[in-house]
Amino acid sequence: MKVIYFAWVRERVGKTEETIDPPPSVRTINDLIQWLVGRGEEYAYAFEKAVVRAAIDHTHVKLDANIEGAGEIAFFPPMTGG
Repeated sequence: MKVIYFAWVRERVGKTEETIDPPPSVRTINDLIQWLVGRGEEYAYAFEKAVVRAAIDHTHVKLDANIEGAGEIAFFPPMTGG
């Protein structure tokens, strides 16, 4: 699956996107975040705030959303108005 990072998440991870193949035990966005955090300190730094939002195939989802069959997952900070 393709993972895309936006704004400060991208800056902290150090890349705009990547293609990953998480293990079968990674079933939700939360699971994916924990798996990514285990890949290195740049991911741990990116997800330490626990205020990251996610989208699966261009649809905003909650962190407990199932990722089975997802083609693309995006992570981004909460949006603010102004």
